[in-house]
Amino acid sequence: MSHRINVYGTDPKAYEPLIALEKYVASTGLDMKLYHLIKMRASQINGCHYCINMHSRDAMKMGETAQRLFLLDAWRETDLYTEKERAVLALTEAMTNIAGTHVSDDVYNEAAKHLTEKELIGVIMGVCAINSWNRIAITTHTPLD
Repeated sequence: MSHRINVYGTDPKAYEPLIALEKYVASTGLDMKLYHLIKMRASQINGCHYCINMHSRDAMKMGETAQRLFLLDAWRETDLYTEKERAVLALTEAMTNIAGTHVSDDVYNEAAKHLTEKELIGVIMGVCAINSWNRIAITTHTPLD
């Protein structure tokens, strides 16, 4: 791969808005273990090797099992995920693929049924955050650490 800009190395201030967004998401009461599933699933869809690597390690440090991480891209085919997790994963997929699918009322309402309003905002903003991080890492060919 060709050399591309290191955004953080060139101008760390560029990351400040996304870091602030991450802090906001953490303040919503959203379960951080669930947030790592959101980050992993969006990163799988987007093909972001850097974020998949980072968030799988982070999720495992928080007690997530390897089996659930290995099967995350097939979450509909297994009973390893709770109804709440399944609703959030469906919303994550719809938001990440928004150009092709938009977010249906069914997907939105199912997620809203399982979340407080503050958690729902956390999910929505969290999906926005990870999709932004994915786009930065993919565009700049951020190497694995």
